[in-house]
Amino acid sequence: MSDSNKGLRAIDDPFVAPGPSGVAIRARLKHLTSDDDKVLRLVGEHLGHLASLDLKRRCEDGHDHDSDTWAARKQALTAASSSRWAGSITRATHDQWALSRRCRLAHIQSLESGVRTMKRRLSQPIGEKGTKRAPGGYRSKGEWFQKSRRLAILEHRLDVARADHETGVVHVVRGGRKLLGSRHHLQAADLTESEWRERWQAQRWFLAADGESGKRFGNETIRVTADGQVSIKLPAPLAQMANTDHGRYILTAEVAFAHRGAEWAGRISGNKAVAYRIHLDVSRGRWYLTASWTKPIVKTIPLATARAEGMIGVDTNAGHFAAYHLDRDGNPVGDPRRFHYELTGSADHRDAQIRHAISRLLHWAKRCGVNAIGIENLDFTAEKTREKHGRRKRFRQLIAGIPTGRLKARLISMASEAQLSIVAVDPAYTSQWGGQHWQKPLVTPRRKMSRHDAAGIAIGRRALGHPIRRRTAPPQHHRSDGAGHRTVQAGPGAQEREETRPPATERAHDARRRPGTTGTRETSASKTVRDVRSSGTWHQMSLLDTA
Repeated sequence: MSDSNKGLRAIDDPFVAPGPSGVAIRARLKHLTSDDDKVLRLVGEHLGHLASLDLKRRCEDGHDHDSDTWAARKQALTAASSSRWAGSITRATHDQWALSRRCRLAHIQSLESGVRTMKRRLSQPIGEKGTKRAPGGYRSKGEWFQKSRRLAILEHRLDVARADHETGVVHVVRGGRKLLGSRHHLQAADLTESEWRERWQAQRWFLAADGESGKRFGNETIRVTADGQVSIKLPAPLAQMANTDHGRYILTAEVAFAHRGAEWAGRISGNKAVAYRIHLDVSRGRWYLTASWTKPIVKTIPLATARAEGMIGVDTNAGHFAAYHLDRDGNPVGDPRRFHYELTGSADHRDAQIRHAISRLLHWAKRCGVNAIGIENLDFTAEKTREKHGRRKRFRQLIAGIPTGRLKARLISMASEAQLSIVAVDPAYTSQWGGQHWQKPLVTPRRKMSRHDAAGIAIGRRALGHPIRRRTAPPQHHRSDGAGHRTVQAGPGAQEREETRPPATERAHDARRRPGTTGTRETSASKTVRDVRSSGTWHQMSLLDTA
């Protein structure tokens, strides 16, 4: 079986994923005084109220928004804050509105997929079995009736979503829709009303300032000096709380970035733009400062360079990465490796688990001496629909457990710092063909191969540009007949034909020693990965080679 058989979908070519376009680092603001905490809360609350009003105006404009309305909104905010604060608020509003539009479009596509699937299943006879490519009919008349009602609900939701998308209507919740919904389920969220209120208010604060190249330390609104001193330009209504000149407030806390600190220091020393965001973690009672900046777009290395020293093929699964090292010719080297992670607990804990697993993967890749890691270009957005998988709840949970979105961002960013490239490949048939061609031949008394390990080999070979199957046909004139394998045997009366094959009892590999004959040493079958085949296939190939 090859990568482009008839009846199979076309396989996309592998490509080198572009590197990260930005950097974000975070540090804690330690030893804040009560006055510092009060000022931060007042500034965040005041600017958060302005941000809510600006978002409301932006949503009301819809498709009628243009540069003039943007300038009018910024001018209205400048009087209640400052020109730079107003610029940060309007820019954040624009990004939030655009994100909501993209989410609305993804929601429409999900509804369309569900409606198509339900219409097809409703059109099938009751009890009709499905295939791997398409689901069949519903199991009973009762289920058919309930699904027909759900189809009407989905069609109504789709009509509403399409109408909102055409008119530019978006539904945005400052503070997060999940936190808003937990207000009605405080017991399930393990929160009291006062705790929820404190979190809700903190999430709606606004304490973010965009950087400016050429300005002192790269930011005039939230300024962080090289020695870690943090100062904030107060909005006009709160200017009386300033403790230094020009309406600025200097915090007593000093910040120090443990990660990428030297890179951050180099940017502020050159007065390059650095954006800052201050936020409160209510559960811990701690204030944090996040610094971020954009990176110049670096041209990715050529695909041939990434393949020069081999490849690490990685199969992404719910709970672990299955990796295998391949040389430049696509041959597996050594034993498979597993890098486990747990997607349980809080979001920070899950993120830390992924980062730890990626770190171990990258360290092993550096020891192997490769230039790149091959990984599937996974996107399960269209595969999560309840209508497609229906009762297969465990499979839906398995798909939802694979962190495709976060994994891509983390892996590309961390691999870039480790001077490694990421080669994205088409995920079609990697598990199926890997298990078919590589799982059985690589099993030894001391090595156990799973389908995931074999899929890692398939991914690595596809990233290297090789077919997944272990062996391809040799060139025509290197075959037994000089121009291709024989398809039929010559008849007994054909001239210049090859001799017929010996009877099965006299073949070398299964001939028994007969009385009066001298024993000969039988040739054993090759045990290399390239030549190992199942008994039936190897038996036929031996006949062709000896005929």
